[in-house]
Amino acid sequence: MMLTGKIALVTGGAGDLGNEMALHLAQAGADVIIWDIVPEAQAKPRVDRVAAAGKRVLYQEVDVGNRDAVDSALDAAMSALGGLDIVCSNAGIVESAPFLQIAQEDWQRHLDINLTGCFNVGQSAAQRMVLNKTKGRVIFTSSWVSEIPWPEITAYTVSKAGVNMLMKQMARELAHYGIRVNAIAPGIVKAGLAGRQLVEEPQYAARVSKVIPLGEPGTPVEIAQAVVYLAGPHTEYMTGSLLVLDGGCSLFQFDLG
Repeated sequence: MMLTGKIALVTGGAGDLGNEMALHLAQAGADVIIWDIVPEAQAKPRVDRVAAAGKRVLYQEVDVGNRDAVDSALDAAMSALGGLDIVCSNAGIVESAPFLQIAQEDWQRHLDINLTGCFNVGQSAAQRMVLNKTKGRVIFTSSWVSEIPWPEITAYTVSKAGVNMLMKQMARELAHYGIRVNAIAPGIVKAGLAGRQLVEEPQYAARVSKVIPLGEPGTPVEIAQAVVYLAGPHTEYMTGSLLVLDGGCSLFQFDLG
């Protein structure tokens, strides 16, 4: 229970990865704020799953691309629970399209949610942490493809590359206030966005079968454990770092026959 007394926010917390993050943070002792765009009634099974850990859980329907909504929801949540110590900016989308066929509106939507959403959540939370003199943690969900080109998801890879630099800029400027900012880079996880692609996109599944040196996709539990690690006392001296959990996907793949 190393996070007892802490209050954590997880965006995209009704999805596979975000919900596992919220659960593990609660199991580590934190009270949890869950944000997602789905109505509360639809999110209830996921919220109840986290609440079963015995900590306070608050659900809010929030679009992270809407800055006014982010500010308003964060103020309400902090008033209800008494503060904010840990932020997991995890909400994101991915839609596949060959580069020559990417629609401008799809490009913009990826940037609005994946990158600007992280900026909105990160800046809003950091402003309140500074005001309250909270030496908090901000943890972004990046991706192994933020540094490795992958076919047909250019808008996604570019947005995640931006998240990496946003994380480093925040880490540089917020260290003075004792706020640590890091990111996790999941590889191919058999859940969430990649899980949907594995089911719906045969060309994606075919590529995946060849690129994981450890032989199989990751799990939400493995990613959530890394989030708790970054949120906890073992990483007091860690900021501006990208923690990659990709089963070796980002290693150069040789065809060894």
